[in-house]
Amino acid sequence: MQPVFTNDAVVFGILITVLAFVFGTSSSKHPFWVKFYRAVPSLLLCYLIPGLLNTCGIIDGEHSSLYRMSKDYLLPAALVLLTLSVDLKAIVRLGPKALILFLTGTLGVIIGGPLALLIMSAISPDSVGGAGPDAVWRGMTTLAGSWIGGGANQAAMKEVYDVSPNIFAKFVAVDVIVANIWMAALLWMAARSAAIDAKSGADISAIDDLKKRVELYQAENSRVLELKELIYILAIGFGMTGLSHFVADNLAPWLAANAPALKTYSLTAKFFWVVVVATTAGLGLSFTRLRALEGAGASKIGSGCIYILVAAIGMQIDVKTVFSDPGLFVLGIIWITIHAAMMLVVAKVIRAPVFYMAVGSQANIGGAASAPIVAAAFHPSLAPVGVLLAVFGYAVGTYGAWICGQLLRVIAE
Repeated sequence: MQPVFTNDAVVFGILITVLAFVFGTSSSKHPFWVKFYRAVPSLLLCYLIPGLLNTCGIIDGEHSSLYRMSKDYLLPAALVLLTLSVDLKAIVRLGPKALILFLTGTLGVIIGGPLALLIMSAISPDSVGGAGPDAVWRGMTTLAGSWIGGGANQAAMKEVYDVSPNIFAKFVAVDVIVANIWMAALLWMAARSAAIDAKSGADISAIDDLKKRVELYQAENSRVLELKELIYILAIGFGMTGLSHFVADNLAPWLAANAPALKTYSLTAKFFWVVVVATTAGLGLSFTRLRALEGAGASKIGSGCIYILVAAIGMQIDVKTVFSDPGLFVLGIIWITIHAAMMLVVAKVIRAPVFYMAVGSQANIGGAASAPIVAAAFHPSLAPVGVLLAVFGYAVGTYGAWICGQLLRVIAE
């Protein structure tokens, strides 16, 4: 069937309009939209609406070049700008318990995925099969990217592990539904944090000090974005994107020619090195004065790039196939249960406040979109702590998800 719109300029305008609609309605105070977004996550709509337009033949994701543009230009730029804002010193000042729980959450995702795959292979082997780009283990790498870092890392794993659009769409659905079930549990615990902390004997004095430090940092660094700073931010994001492609264009062929065995680990893939160089460049720049551009909104621009990428990915999805494999949702529930169990056990052992456990977990599973929501459930001034840890997740998400992917590959093969 011939799509209604084939001109990418028109399609791009439609995608941006869709994003504007989702952001506008999700922030609306109208009772209908408030109730609607309690049930339907806004991120899901950013995938789903373009997918519906594609499924209905209004646009054509398969032959559009918008996804390639977003992947090659916007994704690396987003990785740079999101990791540019990482303040490792501030993260260390959160205290060892916060870091221990955040890293426990990361480890829970890395080893939880392979364990879930093993369990599902014993329970329902047909649910975790597939070959080539449609292999379930490949789709799981995108979920690992999302659950350690966020949308940028998820999209990166899609390219690094050559995941087909259909299996990717299914794991987007698993991601949104399973992650939101766990988020609801965390919000339930947040409402009862005082009783939980009293029962566990956790020391919450550091959290009060943390509130004051966060409020001071916000007051000192937030400012109105100037045109000059906007140009600087774009130059950093796309300048490092160019550098990433330059390194990848030269390094990947060299490795393929001189160390062909590395192909098994995706180390000869150009896009792998684009992602690694962009992430590493952003981390390196976070130690320079350029990190001050976060106060002008560098990470917001990076997030904007991600949402355009999300819409471009969504327009490749055939919605009819998304919910065709219920076994994948069982796989996701097993995976998140392993993560949750590790978080709860470690929090109890080190007597950490439930705040550290909840935010450390959500900074992994939900990323910058929802970690502040969980943090704010404890106290509004703590929302930036969720952002801080989530941004750290962007930094480690690429590496952690790749490691998880290698473990999944070994088990699957």
